[in-house]
Amino acid sequence: MLKASKQCNEMPHEVDMATPDLAHNPAQPLYKLLDRSLLGRLMERTGTGAPLSIRGLATKAGVAHGTIGNLLTGEQESVIEPTAHAICGAIGVDLLILFAPEGRATRHTGRPRLAVQR
Repeated sequence: MLKASKQCNEMPHEVDMATPDLAHNPAQPLYKLLDRSLLGRLMERTGTGAPLSIRGLATKAGVAHGTIGNLLTGEQESVIEPTAHAICGAIGVDLLILFAPEGRATRHTGRPRLAVQR
């Protein structure tokens, strides 16, 4: 599904809302990039030994190239779990080398916690 952007002083443009990194589901956990310079270094020499550009990594991982660029500049710090897995898979490293889970995976329901009896 495509949706037009409505930002002030900008020409409307279309954004693919089906892309996982653009349509965040609050029930999906976020993963924070641990070191953006490490991401850049790993892009220079992937698991296969071949370098990947921003667009190359985005294509291989199936995410928007803006997501990769924003992670590298620090403009974006976190992505949803499938995006983190896709980036790591495209580079050829384990998830926890580049990303760490951030926050809760599910929403707080507001129900009181059960007391633990000992």
